[in-house]
Amino acid sequence: MSYSTADSFRPVTLDDVRGAQKMLSGVARVTAMEGSRHLSQTVGAPVHLKCENLQRTGSFKLRGAYVRIAGLLPEERAAGVVAASAGNHAQGVALASALLGVRSTVFMPKGAPLPKVSATRDYGAEVRLHGQVVDETLAAAQEYAAETGAVFIHPFDHPDIIAGQGTVGLEILEQCPEVRTILVGIGGGGLAAGIAVAVKSLRPDVRVVGVQAAGAAAYPPSLAAGRPVSVENPATMADGIKVGRPGDVPFGIVGELVDEVRTVSEDELSAALLLCLERAKLVVEPAGASPVAALMSAPGAFEGPVVAVLSGGNVDPVLMERVLRHGMAAQGRYLAVRLRLTDRPGALATLLGVLSVVDANVLDVSHLRTDPRLGLTEAEVELHLETKGPAHCAEVGQALREAGYTVIG
Repeated sequence: MSYSTADSFRPVTLDDVRGAQKMLSGVARVTAMEGSRHLSQTVGAPVHLKCENLQRTGSFKLRGAYVRIAGLLPEERAAGVVAASAGNHAQGVALASALLGVRSTVFMPKGAPLPKVSATRDYGAEVRLHGQVVDETLAAAQEYAAETGAVFIHPFDHPDIIAGQGTVGLEILEQCPEVRTILVGIGGGGLAAGIAVAVKSLRPDVRVVGVQAAGAAAYPPSLAAGRPVSVENPATMADGIKVGRPGDVPFGIVGELVDEVRTVSEDELSAALLLCLERAKLVVEPAGASPVAALMSAPGAFEGPVVAVLSGGNVDPVLMERVLRHGMAAQGRYLAVRLRLTDRPGALATLLGVLSVVDANVLDVSHLRTDPRLGLTEAEVELHLETKGPAHCAEVGQALREAGYTVIG
């Protein structure tokens, strides 16, 4: 299966996806399909998680990258390949190239997570850091391809890539033949397009729903305009779907075969990532958690059984810590309170005693005595507390008021 540049807009068919599945046998894992009791109860129908976060390299990207590189002509392989990515496609191209004996160069943004940069190098690619956003990195990689003759491996805008990603759809139908709705994150659109080709060809009754981060949602305006349009300065923690413009090839497929594209907020992504970790015991990156975020934000909108595709698990530990804290705060698991009290010995201990009675865990205390807004005998205290949810937060606030404290922020 190989397309020249002139054939890059050739339609992707079910036969292409089936051919990709044969090519990937023994290369890509048939990833697990895990049921989620918590999400099933929330939705009121069976919910299953397609765990591409457990794929080799930690995401679905190996599938398309391997199919694309394996289809190159001998002289193209000899010239090497080049790619641009914030992480997941980079690792997929690096491993696929190593497996096929092809030299690879990968351009990554300067701010790419260090674990992704390190993993890409470990898989054998030469990594070059360039630009602040993926669009700048893509331009550098394409310039390198023009100068050196290396074959540019686009992360989503090529039929071979889409066919490879579509093998996820075939696995879903094999593992959950009764599926009625599939939710999948969308960035450039390669995964959603591939799944839609595979699923709609065999089961046109199955609803395919794409999910984008609200701060990087290029598909809704593009679909409304009937052509790919760019979103200026896309902003989201979900770097795996942080794409400013849909790919030309997947856009046509998504417009024809994907039933709906929804958006989710950063708070919803945080909550979904936290749920995957706490309830499903799965490490998932924000982009991979986007289908779960859509389920949590509108549980009654989807006919079951539902399959949510967890597209990747390559999350920077630093980001994970921040996201988990954000998600816990959104769920009422953290509480920040600021109040004033009389500056006398034992006053802080008395305050902490009130919090101890209601079982609020104090994480941090800031004690301010020198602000000109304070009276001569006053001190201001800011407390960061770990709580058990919104009801517990309300209980803490009530206990402080009953003890005579005035919360000022």
